[in-house]
Amino acid sequence: MPVPFDSQKIYYRTPFGAVEEGTTIHLRILLPRDLHTQRADLAVKYDYDYNWEYFGFFWCGTFDDATEIWEADFTPNKIGLYWYGFKLQTKYGLRYIVPSDPYNISTIETSPGRSWQLTCYKKGFTTPKWPVGGVMYQILPDRFNFSGEEKNLTRTDFQRNTDWYALPQWWPNENGEITNSDFFMGDLKGITQKLDYLEELGVSCIYLNPISEAYSNHRYDTGDYSKVDPILGTNEDFINLCAEAKKRGIHVINDGVYSHTGSDSKYFNRNGRYGEHTGAYRDQNSPYYSWYKFNNWPNDYHSWWGFYTLPEVNETDPKFNEYINGKDGIVRTYMRYGNSGWRLDVADELPDEFMENLRKAVKEEDPEGFIVGEVWEDASNKESYGARRRFLLGEELDSVMNYVFRNAILDFCRGADAKYVMNQIMSVIENYPRPVIRVLMNSLSTHDTERALTVIAGEPLNGRDRQWQANQKLSYDQRKRGIALLKLAVGMQYTLPGFPCVYYGDEAGLEGYRDPFNRCCYPWGREDKELIEWHKALGNLRKSCSPLWDGDFVKVTADKNFLSYIRLDSKSSLYCAFNASNEERILDPPPGYADGTPILDTKLENGKLTIPPLSCAFIINETDRRLSLAY
Repeated sequence: MPVPFDSQKIYYRTPFGAVEEGTTIHLRILLPRDLHTQRADLAVKYDYDYNWEYFGFFWCGTFDDATEIWEADFTPNKIGLYWYGFKLQTKYGLRYIVPSDPYNISTIETSPGRSWQLTCYKKGFTTPKWPVGGVMYQILPDRFNFSGEEKNLTRTDFQRNTDWYALPQWWPNENGEITNSDFFMGDLKGITQKLDYLEELGVSCIYLNPISEAYSNHRYDTGDYSKVDPILGTNEDFINLCAEAKKRGIHVINDGVYSHTGSDSKYFNRNGRYGEHTGAYRDQNSPYYSWYKFNNWPNDYHSWWGFYTLPEVNETDPKFNEYINGKDGIVRTYMRYGNSGWRLDVADELPDEFMENLRKAVKEEDPEGFIVGEVWEDASNKESYGARRRFLLGEELDSVMNYVFRNAILDFCRGADAKYVMNQIMSVIENYPRPVIRVLMNSLSTHDTERALTVIAGEPLNGRDRQWQANQKLSYDQRKRGIALLKLAVGMQYTLPGFPCVYYGDEAGLEGYRDPFNRCCYPWGREDKELIEWHKALGNLRKSCSPLWDGDFVKVTADKNFLSYIRLDSKSSLYCAFNASNEERILDPPPGYADGTPILDTKLENGKLTIPPLSCAFIINETDRRLSLAY
């Protein structure tokens, strides 16, 4: 017997996924004839409404001897989330079609349960075209490359680490504090020197962790938004980096840290670095005083997650908003220097009003400006500060950091069931607007997570301390297995919908648990050449394979340690298969692919596809689109 409803199949719901406001959705349900259904209703509730609305289905004939078809249309006319399900009046009383676990899709029950989500976004919402089909590369500037140019620095309150290959300082100082004040002296000119390398990787966008003046090596404690940190160079060095990158078809985006500043900043000035009467901490008449939230001035103030060194700002304060988003504000200034957009730190802690203002500033400066938010969960239904967030509805962000895909990929490499993994992937594709999906920032590692290689092949962290983390290094066997699985993971990262983002050094085989061990320097001269060549090959594939730009995603197989899908557009299609087991897998490819073109060392002989253990396979084909959509 067919399932009553499957929101991810176009037979049951057309169109699939999130829709523009005003789009009519056609729904079809299949019901057992022996249920003797007298009436079927679509139950819909807009996210901010209390009551449900009901829309009647029409009986449309039989599917087979035991099953009948009912159909209805629904048109959402407001942006936001809708929740929907199905109520049946039957010979046996009221029945409900409700979502079940990912393996059964839906069931008919005697009481209502969970509902399906429908995302409705702003009509005409578009995202930038230039990220599509490209590759992003994330750089923590202190740790990527030192140009060799010595700076004329006035500050002395930092430690210079002269061994490029050493671990960052991880132990607390004599006061028991972690100050993040050791520097390897990576700089903007050093990044410019490596642009040819990044171009060879297929990189089309560099995402820079913060570069503004600050006093920690990560620079999330902003000291002066308007100036590049002197250790990194000058504003002119940034302008030159953007210009040289542009010559190679590479865009640059900056990290926007707008939920807090550093306490050691010209705006707050707790340490007095900027003079006795500068900053909100030292002078209530400071032009920056209204930025901050004091319970009892000067020592009792709101700070980010309780860190006194990171005082929170009031993002809706008119003076702060003008400073950041105004006509001559920080956002526009760096875009005039040559950057192409912003990644917003802790976006779920920024008010909607602030992000709407920032979007206006970015898009007025450059309609193709790119805005990515840091959101760790499903950003379509995220709640924070007691409200549903509106990140992806067309008035705030273009994209988010896609931790849902990251977790799904790494879980698959660590043995998670492929059905669970595919369900995680499909949940994003179903819930996010198509304009967002095409530019999703798909990372495997970031400055906030363990390195992917360590996650896949190392011993689980399980809350162990920094001393333990500092002493860990993968064994030969662990690393060999890890490299194979990392290649598989990158194969998924580069072929799933979105914009793959490589965290500097992942492509060279860097290991490391959490901060600061995930922030070691790029291993120039000690790179894993096999991994680098794999990234180059996949980067070239993204340039040449149009289905990876904005093509449809069709799930094919999700069975234990094996997962496969198809990416396709009107020109061609790409079959992608991933074997995370320890056994070779020999199979028949989907219809139309037995005569396709195997790539990236894929073995396809006599119509049979052989996939070695811990590896992946890819077949390109000019196949009939209907064959792929049949899945």
